[in-house]
Formats: sequence, structure tokens, C-alpha cells
Amino acid sequence: MSKIGKKTSYLHNMEMFIEKNKKMLLIGLAIVLIALPYILNNQYFLTVIVKIGAYTLFALGLNILTGYTGLVSLGHAGFVALGAYASSLCAVKLGLDFFSSMIVGMIIAGLAGVLLGLPTMRVTGTYLSIITLGFGEIIKMIAMNWSSVTNGTLGIKNIPKPSIFGFQLTIANKGIYYLMILLVLITVLFCIAIIKSKTGRAFQAIRADEMASTMMGINITSYKILSFVISACICAMGGSLYASLIGYIDPNTFNFDVSTLILSVVILGGMGTIRGMFVGSVLLIAFPEVSRFLMEYRFVLYGVILVLMMRFRPQGIMGWKSTMPYCLSKKVKVQVEKMGKDTP
Repeated sequence: MSKIGKKTSYLHNMEMFIEKNKKMLLIGLAIVLIALPYILNNQYFLTVIVKIGAYTLFALGLNILTGYTGLVSLGHAGFVALGAYASSLCAVKLGLDFFSSMIVGMIIAGLAGVLLGLPTMRVTGTYLSIITLGFGEIIKMIAMNWSSVTNGTLGIKNIPKPSIFGFQLTIANKGIYYLMILLVLITVLFCIAIIKSKTGRAFQAIRADEMASTMMGINITSYKILSFVISACICAMGGSLYASLIGYIDPNTFNFDVSTLILSVVILGGMGTIRGMFVGSVLLIAFPEVSRFLMEYRFVLYGVILVLMMRFRPQGIMGWKSTMPYCLSKKVKVQVEKMGKDTP
């Protein structure tokens, strides 16, 4: 067997193992996640993990738009900024609790998603990507120059931590970690429900062929706008969590680098998959934290990683399934051989 054949066989076997033992693996993962804060018992590592969770939310939001609908966005940091600024301002200036502030941020980001989704009636592809890039920069400029509201370049300080019934959720008491787990779990279940619904099938049909989707009676414009809205709301939720985690935001917190990083997470993990968003976030967020001496070159490394991925595994690390013909189990092989013998 050739080297390529061996690698393909190994990949197939791994995929089959994951598929067969999915429930047990999920139960084991849940136990690890619940016990993780007590195993590590380190505030720095917990902060990094919550940050990974926030970027997982960003990636899940962009994945709905790019992975399932096929619309590439280069300005999703704008939606993150809207959620972070709206929730922070509501908490600092209006005294609203975290969850009310987060909902306000999601609504504002959703409205922005409608406005940004309208150009999809006229442009697609590269032109749409440029429009989204401009959107991200516009949001950054508004945050920088609308000083009376956003405090300009000074940013928003002392953003309060989330609290439930007067109990403040922090890294020290591990509350914000479990809040992150809850938000990610709710988002994942929501994404699974969307993907398996008529809406999700419409998204995937648009990604595959817009002309064929139109001929099948799918209202492309409406579904594209809906995809933008869902994506924006999820990213705004993550932005609210991220702002509460770091306690301070300014316009440079949500620059183009953030949009690039979110897109890199989606591509590296596997566009059109949910599990890939976790893998991509862990690799791209944890890696700079454990290799600070390479911080100046991190985007060069991201570029190299993406080029290698597009060359050797364009569907991403967790892209399902491998591009080669899927290996049959021994039982199925026996049945196929039996059918071949019985055929005259």
C-alpha cells in the first residue's frame, strides 16, 4: 500500500471511530470540561480558556455565513464590536445586568446584519467581501470618533462582570468559565437546529449553487439576510462575553486582525462543521499564548498554516469527511462481495 493509501486508511479509521463512539466521546468531553477549572486551578489558564470560548462563538457565527451559506466576510469584528460596545455601555451607563445588556447588543448587531445583508441582492464573491471589510472599518471609526457615547480612543473601562442573583461571576470563582460553557452550549444546539431545519438546507443550497436554488423556489435574498442576522447575533453574544472578561475595550480591540483571526479559525477548523470551530479556536488562540516569543510573526504563521491547509486538506482539520472514497466496514465488504458472487 502506498504512503497516500496508508494515510487515507488511517484517516478513514479515525473518522469511523469518532462516528461510532460519538456519544461516549461527548460524555467524556463534558466531564473534562466540568472538572477542568479544578484540574488546572490557575486563573491565567482559565482566562485563556474563556477567551477560546469567546472566539468559538465568533467562529460559530461566521461559520453560519461563510461555512454554510458561502458568503465570505472580512469584517466580522464589526459585529463583535457592536455587541461588546452596546452591552458594555448598557452595563456601565444604564446599570443593566449582563444578560439584558447582551440581548441589547445582539439586537443592535442583528439590525446591522440586515443592513449589511441588503447589498447581497446586487453583489457577491469578492465584491461582497470588500463591502464587509468596509463595514468592519466603519464600525471601528464610529467607535473611535463618537466620543460622547463610546469615549473615543480612551475606550470603556471598568466593565462589570456578569452576575446572577447578586453573585458575581469571575475567573477567581470560576463563574465566568461556566457561563462561557453555557453560552457555547446554547449556541451549538441552536446552530445544529438551524442546520437540520429547512433554513439550514436553504443556506447549504445557496452555497452550492445560487442559480439552482432560485429555480427551486428558494428566496435567496431573504435567506442571505437571515444568515447575516444570525451570524451577527452570535458574534455579538461572544463580544459581550469577551468585553466582560477583559473589563476594558477600545476601538483597536476590534480591528481587522480580529476579523482575519476569526476567518482563520473557521478555515483551519473546517468550514461547514461545528466541531471544527472548537479545534480552530484552540489552535489559533492557545498557540500565541504558549509561544509569546513568536507574537510578532503570528500572522505570518497563520498564513503559512492556511496555505498548507488549502493544499493538503482544504476541508479543514475537522472537515467531514476525507476527500478519498470512504472505507467500508468489514461487515459491509462481506455483504458486497456476497452480492457480487450471487450476481449472474
